[in-house]
Amino acid sequence: MNRIVLENIAKKYVKEWIFRGINYEFKSNQAYVILGSNGSGKSTLLQVISSFLTPTKGIVKYFSNEQEIAIEQMYKNYSIATPYLELPEEFTLMEVISFHRKLKPFYGGLSCEEVVQIMGLTKAKDKILSNFSSGMKQRVKLGLAILSKTNLLLIDEPSSNLDAAAIKWFQNLIHEYRKDRIIVVCSNHIKAEYDFCEHEIVMEDFKEIKEK
Repeated sequence: MNRIVLENIAKKYVKEWIFRGINYEFKSNQAYVILGSNGSGKSTLLQVISSFLTPTKGIVKYFSNEQEIAIEQMYKNYSIATPYLELPEEFTLMEVISFHRKLKPFYGGLSCEEVVQIMGLTKAKDKILSNFSSGMKQRVKLGLAILSKTNLLLIDEPSSNLDAAAIKWFQNLIHEYRKDRIIVVCSNHIKAEYDFCEHEIVMEDFKEIKEK
């Protein structure tokens, strides 16, 4: 997949428009940030882009070398890390990585051990995730998403629960694995989360409108 086109996208819950009138095109080898305050609809837009949510109005089209990709095939093409994504906390880290690897291969055929090392969590590889700190869990989410060999990488508020060293780790990992991908990041105007992005979508430009 090398192109995503949003045509007059709008999303409404009950009678409240979260956003509407979004026309945009995402291209491979480019990084985009969706900026907005809490409740502005940026996470909802991210889920629409992923095909997880259907827009109330408009259409999303996905293309690979100008051949349109069916929505039901989209799950194969993207990886995602979000604060609301749940990890199987009864699994050990190695079990989680091994399970994920069966669904989506890692770049360069990385082994489970290599993925653990890249995450910086070697000492915790046999611990169950329920015993992980919030920052460790965020490393797992980001590591799985970024290292997966996918054409579309979606990340919502990547610095959540990360300290300064972990934010630097995230930035370095994105830099290393950004080639040949469309990257979309949601941020509440935290520059460290998106300073690698070339393009901005500001949710306040598509403010909520209530129907009478």
